[in-house]
Amino acid sequence: MMKKYKNILKDRLDAAKRLQDVVPMQKLKDENWKIVAVSRGGLELAYHLRGKYKNSVDFLFSEAIFAPNNSECEIARVCESEEIVINENLVAAFGIKYDYVYGEAHRKHEEKILSYIYQYRKGRPFASMSDQVVLLVDEGSETGMKFLTALKMILAMKPKAVYIAVPVIPSDVLEFLEQFTDNIFFIYNIDDYVETSLYYEELNKIDEDMIEKILGEKSEI
Repeated sequence: MMKKYKNILKDRLDAAKRLQDVVPMQKLKDENWKIVAVSRGGLELAYHLRGKYKNSVDFLFSEAIFAPNNSECEIARVCESEEIVINENLVAAFGIKYDYVYGEAHRKHEEKILSYIYQYRKGRPFASMSDQVVLLVDEGSETGMKFLTALKMILAMKPKAVYIAVPVIPSDVLEFLEQFTDNIFFIYNIDDYVETSLYYEELNKIDEDMIEKILGEKSEI
């Protein structure tokens, strides 16, 4: 089963072109959807997805909070507005105290997220999405935590609608996220999702320069 989906996408550009067939691009243009990436890879994908249109592309920064005894296991995530999404099952299973989660969230916000905002947005806070149509974009989603954290922050701003565009997504994450969004545009939903990189032939590393160029809206990358 895993073999079936290995390298089904060439790279982010290929994924974006194929997503353009699924996302109502004319509507995206006419209604001036705000495109918001939730990861570095998602930012490159969002840039290619927008293509020739003039829609704004932004990056909603968030940071993972890991279990104290396991640096691979994401138990929660914090975003720019200090909204936190917690995986209650994992926190309970590991017997992790909420004080730890909130303390780590505050630390990650101060040390990492604020520095990203200064570096990439010159200190400008994330724009209000009140009454806007928002399209959240990522290159894939193992757990849905990045999308969920972004949704929590953006839904609090009372947008007109929120959509997700993602080339590959686990079936259970798709089902879970559907209840918080107006629609999810995807190419493949996969039952036994392993990790996003498996589904791409290549995922180049996104360097600082590219992030600054996309967010600085320079026309050429």
